[in-house]
Amino acid sequence: MRLILGVTGASSVRLATKFSEVSKQLDIELYSVITKAAEKVFSYEDPGGIDTIRRNSKALYYEDEMDAPIASSSFPTDGMVIMPCTMNTAAKIAHGISDNLILRAADIQIKMRNKLVLVPRESPLSPIHLRNLYRVSVMGNTYIILPLLTYYHEPVTIEDMEMFTIGKVLDVFGVKHNIYKRWGGGGE
Repeated sequence: MRLILGVTGASSVRLATKFSEVSKQLDIELYSVITKAAEKVFSYEDPGGIDTIRRNSKALYYEDEMDAPIASSSFPTDGMVIMPCTMNTAAKIAHGISDNLILRAADIQIKMRNKLVLVPRESPLSPIHLRNLYRVSVMGNTYIILPLLTYYHEPVTIEDMEMFTIGKVLDVFGVKHNIYKRWGGGGE
């Protein structure tokens, strides 16, 4: 499987770092893109994260590298995840603006009917945010996965919470994994 990972300047860049680690373990060929704003967030939240993503990716690009292979629909992929996804990025995707490499790669996923997953990090959500996320969600091949606190899988650490979100993203792409405890219902 070949996926693109876009990392924008919202809080929770550590989710992207963890996603890159899990992708490497699951033999997913990962092509990553990082924005300038994400670089700043990494410096606060996950100082070694960019190096980790670089090690776990086939290639690492920055948002202004519009000549990267992933900027073309002739570069086949199975989809893309933007984690975390700023509201600015979601709004531009919703309105077809592709003025950086993450947005261009997302635009290609939409037009090629590949899966595109946004993991937005904003709270509270304004009516404008909700409208843009809705607009993205009805494109047919797009998914919105909020990194929510969950408890039925009995998390003990922050990493358990992170793995739940990452597992949900992997589920969208049909990747088999056991990184979180699935709901078994009350009848077990």
